[in-house]
Amino acid sequence: MRLYLVILIAAAAGIACGSDGRPHGADPRARLSELSSSARTDITLAADTTIVSAHIAAGATLASILHAQNVVASDVTQLVLRAGKVFDLRKVRKDQPYRLETMPSGAVRRLDYEIDGDRLLHVARADRDRELVAEVLPIAKTRRVEVVRASIDRDHTSLVAAMDDAGETIELTLALAEIFGGEIDFSTEVQPGDHVELAVEKQFREGGRFAGYGPILAAEFVNAGRPVRAVRFTPEGGRPDYYDARGLSMKRFFLASPLKFQPVVTSAFSRSRLHPVLREYRAHLGVDYRAPAGAPVIAVAEGVVLSAGASGASGNMVHLRHSSGFETMYLHLSSIAVRAGARVHQGDLVGRVGATGLATGPHLDYRVKKNGGFIDPIAAHRSMPPGDPIPRAQMAAFVEARDRALAALTTPSVARVADPNSIVQ
Repeated sequence: MRLYLVILIAAAAGIACGSDGRPHGADPRARLSELSSSARTDITLAADTTIVSAHIAAGATLASILHAQNVVASDVTQLVLRAGKVFDLRKVRKDQPYRLETMPSGAVRRLDYEIDGDRLLHVARADRDRELVAEVLPIAKTRRVEVVRASIDRDHTSLVAAMDDAGETIELTLALAEIFGGEIDFSTEVQPGDHVELAVEKQFREGGRFAGYGPILAAEFVNAGRPVRAVRFTPEGGRPDYYDARGLSMKRFFLASPLKFQPVVTSAFSRSRLHPVLREYRAHLGVDYRAPAGAPVIAVAEGVVLSAGASGASGNMVHLRHSSGFETMYLHLSSIAVRAGARVHQGDLVGRVGATGLATGPHLDYRVKKNGGFIDPIAAHRSMPPGDPIPRAQMAAFVEARDRALAALTTPSVARVADPNSIVQ
């Protein structure tokens, strides 16, 4: 651009002085136009930086990406060496976004690779002469608390469908089901007329792009006219957990169901049931849940795996022993995720729904024993005692946090916060 301006200035000066032998008044604008047109044709300015924004292809590595973009060999070696010191490059994943800036020489100016929703691998040099520096940086986000409302009705008969209609993703639905999992069996108890309200932290990246959910701070689920409330609270010296309005832990000894939600009971506990395959009456000592093949099956309580493997007509089965004389069994699994002798925690994956053994289609046969005898799982879950309470010395702090959190559910506008702990400690 500077050269172009110099040529224009020189041209103007030549016309003024009559250096080409023409009279001073001989059409200077035509001469200027002629010279400026020539300057525009002959001078091309090279781009200072080439930018490539893409996603990691299947089988690609950081080195292969750099080679494909014609990065000089010395920078490929240096970048891989420096980046490998702050991040395991074997964990570069397919479909993750990256942005590469290179100079005309093929040298790297900057590389940003998104490790996950929270972290960025950043490699850059401050100027053309310095070496590359690699570091893992947090992805900048803004956070705000929003109130979400969803209703179960004839058109949206499950929690998944209701939350989807409210514009939310399955991640929030799973988090909500986990909170209320000890109180509500989303497989059997959800019905039209139920509705939920929750205050949840949402995260946004630059440009207002949604970047995921933070914690649910408070929620109310009205099930068959019965309101069930949950508030996130951190007892002094403890970890954040969810408590009902009375200060009792939402975590029960047993979850209400070994499946997250959506499946329906196709066969209840019975001492005499017509077997769907054998066509004879015999006891059915569990509950059959219809669910899609591959659906996750979780431990309803903490325990130890007594057995995990093929078990005749029961197909692939996991058998857990819990405290207080309880045992649970999960039958007809397509796959098993635990091994005998292992300890599992409440909510841990034990297997996936299948149709192994004597079964007509994918379903879960779930059974419960108490002191060696089979009992009705649904009745057993309903009779479980409430969770542990907030310590008496911390009840005043809990009540204050509870009232503040539940008040957020009635706020029609978005509550913007710098720190979610400013709402619930």
